[in-house]
Amino acid sequence: MAENPIRFGILGCANIARKLSRAINIAPGAIIHAVGSRSQEKATLFASDNSFPAGAKAYGTYEAVLDDPDVDVVYIPLPTSLHVRWAVLAAKKKKHILLEKPVALNVKELDLILQACEESGVQFMDSTMWMHNPRTAKMRQFLDDPLRFGQLKKVHSVFTFAVKPDFLKNDIRVKPDLDALGALGDIGWYCTRAVLWAANFELPKTVIASEKPVINEAGVILACGASLYWEDGKVASFHCSFLSSLTVGITAVGTNGTLHVNDFVIPLEEEKASFTVASETGFTDLVTGCEPAPSEHIVTTEFPQEVIMVMELSRLVAAVKGGSKPEKKWPIYSRKTQLVLDAIKTSIDNGFEEVEVGN
Repeated sequence: MAENPIRFGILGCANIARKLSRAINIAPGAIIHAVGSRSQEKATLFASDNSFPAGAKAYGTYEAVLDDPDVDVVYIPLPTSLHVRWAVLAAKKKKHILLEKPVALNVKELDLILQACEESGVQFMDSTMWMHNPRTAKMRQFLDDPLRFGQLKKVHSVFTFAVKPDFLKNDIRVKPDLDALGALGDIGWYCTRAVLWAANFELPKTVIASEKPVINEAGVILACGASLYWEDGKVASFHCSFLSSLTVGITAVGTNGTLHVNDFVIPLEEEKASFTVASETGFTDLVTGCEPAPSEHIVTTEFPQEVIMVMELSRLVAAVKGGSKPEKKWPIYSRKTQLVLDAIKTSIDNGFEEVEVGN
């Protein structure tokens, strides 16, 4: 363990917090210091079940975590409707923030969070774990290669999984008062981030939501899609759904090459991840195949992607504590993702009309 580890506090005992607790326990330079819940009993049980280190605190309120002077970073996996309240308060308490996605219900809420972070000089990062996988950097190298990939022309992303009936009745992601964006906010966030990542975070000019999304009786989206358009001719599309078989992919098509990845959100194996590229591939003379054949690239990693995320945030927080300014790219990435989600939601609400993306 590092001599002065970055101390994490967790607000709430959501299922995803179990994964982050494991990541913090593994990450060099980080340690779990506290968890807060709405009941002391639940917080204590969560700490016990998730191997919290000796001396870690279990509080019966969220406020107690924010008031703990030894907490450096607060991880917030609460329902999206609660993000603006608790993230703004955390920032005002000078806590750095790791916020689950979707980060807010709309960009106006997110701007309140980011303003509070800027005023307090604290680091903000959303918990989009795949961004921190070493594979992502390797794929970026291919997309940036003008000879092998060329100019980006088309991106498609997909994230679907088939939920159980109980999910459709009781999960917070189908409740309008908790996570009103539903599948669009939850797994559509990943699809949108993938598209923006492929486009080097250049915002599209307009979006059009796909017609006939699946919406439950409470008005929450269970499945939807959209098309995105850039002024230079780039196009993108995505589909997300709680109602279809598990499928997680990105396809990026350039003038010279193509990239495919089939498990971008959560790699099939923690210690390695793969992607496939093709460059200047064409049909054979008799059109019986293609050459050169696409090639698979495997990227190994010492740590799972969520651990690397914790390590990176810990590094940035340590730098801020040492006098550096917070890293700006992470809040910028979050805000651009939210802007696109807002435009897609507006398109759905307005009868699938074309909507300009805000700024």
